[in-house]
Amino acid sequence: MTSDIAKRQRTVPSAKAFEFIWKRPVPEVLQTGEHFDRYDEETGILEPNCFVRVDKDGFFIYWQSENNDSQQLELSQISDVRSGAKPKDEKLTAQIQEKSGKSWDRIVTICSGLDLVNINYTHMVAKDAETASFWIQSLRSLTHNTKAANVCPMTQLRKHWLRLTLTLNARNRIPVRVIMKTFASGRNERIVYQSLKDLNLPHGKNDDIDPNEFPFEKFYELYHKICPRTDIEDLFKSLSNGKSHIHADKMIEFLNETQRDPRLNEILYPFANKQTIKYIQENYETQEEFKNTDEVSIECFYRYLMSDDNACVFLDKLDIYQDMDQPLSHYYINSSHNTYLIGRQFGGKSSVEMYRQVLLAGCRCIELDCWDGRGEDQEPIITHGKAMCTDILFKDVIYAIRDTAFVASDCPVIMSFENHCSKHQQYKLAKYCEEILGDMLLTKPLDNYALEPGVALPPPEKLKRKILIKNKRLKPEAEKQQLDLFLKGQTDAIQEENEVTEDPDLTIDRDDGDGCSANKANNGEITATTTTTTGSGGGGDTVIPLNTTPTPQLVSCTSSAELKRLQLKKEEGNLTAEEEQIMMAHYHYTGATSSIHPLLSSFVNYAQPVKFQGFDVAEDENIHHHMSSFSETVALGLLKNQAIEFVKYPIHLIRKQFYVIIVILFCFEKKRKFFECTSVNICTHLRCYCKVLF
Repeated sequence: MTSDIAKRQRTVPSAKAFEFIWKRPVPEVLQTGEHFDRYDEETGILEPNCFVRVDKDGFFIYWQSENNDSQQLELSQISDVRSGAKPKDEKLTAQIQEKSGKSWDRIVTICSGLDLVNINYTHMVAKDAETASFWIQSLRSLTHNTKAANVCPMTQLRKHWLRLTLTLNARNRIPVRVIMKTFASGRNERIVYQSLKDLNLPHGKNDDIDPNEFPFEKFYELYHKICPRTDIEDLFKSLSNGKSHIHADKMIEFLNETQRDPRLNEILYPFANKQTIKYIQENYETQEEFKNTDEVSIECFYRYLMSDDNACVFLDKLDIYQDMDQPLSHYYINSSHNTYLIGRQFGGKSSVEMYRQVLLAGCRCIELDCWDGRGEDQEPIITHGKAMCTDILFKDVIYAIRDTAFVASDCPVIMSFENHCSKHQQYKLAKYCEEILGDMLLTKPLDNYALEPGVALPPPEKLKRKILIKNKRLKPEAEKQQLDLFLKGQTDAIQEENEVTEDPDLTIDRDDGDGCSANKANNGEITATTTTTTGSGGGGDTVIPLNTTPTPQLVSCTSSAELKRLQLKKEEGNLTAEEEQIMMAHYHYTGATSSIHPLLSSFVNYAQPVKFQGFDVAEDENIHHHMSSFSETVALGLLKNQAIEFVKYPIHLIRKQFYVIIVILFCFEKKRKFFECTSVNICTHLRCYCKVLF
């Protein structure tokens, strides 16, 4: 059921017309085009003098060099356009330098792909840095267009037709094989060739078509020949009683009883009438004999059903239309867990690019698992600790966040730290955030939104283009005292004697000195010790069972030296399945540190994680900036045993303009190990107003 004209009745005086403007203005320079040199990092091929343009609708960026076929990229598949860097290939670097000098700020890098992991990079070298900068900014303004992704089927057909007219060979003609590739998926190729022949178009396998002889109307005919809509034809026959037209009265009945959403208000969204039919004929009727009559042809019926007037979504709701002036905790937050990982959680790869991609996709809460660096430079790293994942530098991630945090959205971003660093490296974390993010980092509470009991969180509107840190925080008195000592240069005074530097590598717990971290059961199996930790940033307790039934080889204790050997072997990519099972058996999750550097602590404001002590305690304290985290098991247990309190917890407090943010941690919390877990049903927790789901 659609909500077509009932939603946007343009022809009835009592209804306000809605004009769906999905196009973004394409600068004239991009439509006219510029010459770039294009290169491919993987092949090392430099393609000089590519003439690059963008179509007037903003669907494609396309290019063609002399004596080569044209190529294009769909702008909806472009996630980022950024200033490039020096190519890694020395031969390619020399070619570019020889042709146009050493200025690398002339490089435009376009990132595209159908998912967040498999990214393709298109590199282009402009004539100067100013041209490159203009194209980067202009292309960015055309990407992430939500409205363009919701255009009607007719516009989608025009988009397919446009792609064909831009995919030209060296003779600037459309190869028939390209049309075949578009239509022949799952169909007999002879149908495509015959349809082209019926339309008096070139139809040989090696033929090509002049774009001027292939207008959209020709493509539209070809589409209906190859992909007939028998479902619409059957519907039309039932409405017209087998005639060549539908009477206006029958069409009105169809619009009001079949197409209309019965939940719509009759005053705001009036029923269809004769004026509606007149509007449809004026805009979609192509046969003169049916214009200015009480009849609708099948062609008009087709075009109407495929138009924006028959959209299946509320087109006026594609913009932000909600009230964005409520406290931050009143909104669901698009979040990401283990943001840095490309693949699996054990033995996977970490990538800085993942932070760019999730932020560009609209994510507003990202996770950073921070550990002490292991190199001589002692730079903090991000990795999935003790899980054999690769490392990335913390500062590189902060640069990526700075560059992409507010490209897709101006809504605030929460950096959720799982902090395993020593105080010395926590200071580095704080300084990198302060220096790289600059004014984007919210280091102090806003005026009128003090961190006091009873004071509501600021709304997203007040936090636009601001980045918040979620991390444990010292008690105010201790933070002030330690920060004063630190600023006076008394760094030793803030160090704790029992502070232990954590190693992100897989290690073995030594409970009895025999080199075995697991408990031997009578039946010869090893049962890994269940670990109870505090969730990311210091939330509620998370019980992580790590029981496994290993092979006989796992029964024998594995030394730390053996684990180190296996770790090196894993990095070389030579680990066997059984050796990986040994490492998995010795994995244990480590909670975040509770020893916090005062400078980092002072940067925490509206996202302060605390241990959940009960519904009554939270209501009595009435502190809005506290965040409570539950594992999936704990959350389901509360729903089972204290369902009324769990549901009333947020609902009751919303009425008092107060709502702590509840975070459900789905990481690792399964009956089986985290590397074997399946997806969970998050709807249960969303219904109970949990705002951030990792």
